[in-house]
Amino acid sequence: MQQIAGVTRGNAADDSAGHRGWLVGQFLDPSAGPRMTSDVEVKWAVYEGGETRASWGVNNRAHTLAILVRGRFRLRFPEGDVLLTHEGDYVLWEPGVPHLWQAEGPAIVVTVRWPSLAGDSRSVGDG
Repeated sequence: MQQIAGVTRGNAADDSAGHRGWLVGQFLDPSAGPRMTSDVEVKWAVYEGGETRASWGVNNRAHTLAILVRGRFRLRFPEGDVLLTHEGDYVLWEPGVPHLWQAEGPAIVVTVRWPSLAGDSRSVGDG
């Protein structure tokens, strides 16, 4: 593969393996090159359907954006649900907003979180 100065390329599914789908962020080893950053986190998630996050998660300082690539994906917030059903549907939530999620069928979701801060994500109880 040709190397291009200042350009990193790869495969999201392959490069995020072993990091629960996270492709970019502060938690990667420095050997990941520019993918290791505290500016942003990027997750490539492929779901077969039925997977859920059973406990509420919250970020103290980071914003989160989830974009549906394919499938049906539900995000649950204390004040209501958002169902992503069309390619490109997204939901963005602010720091301090708890969330749960469920893949209602096979789905691909790209999640972007910023900034990427160690210890910022935490569970806050059962959904």
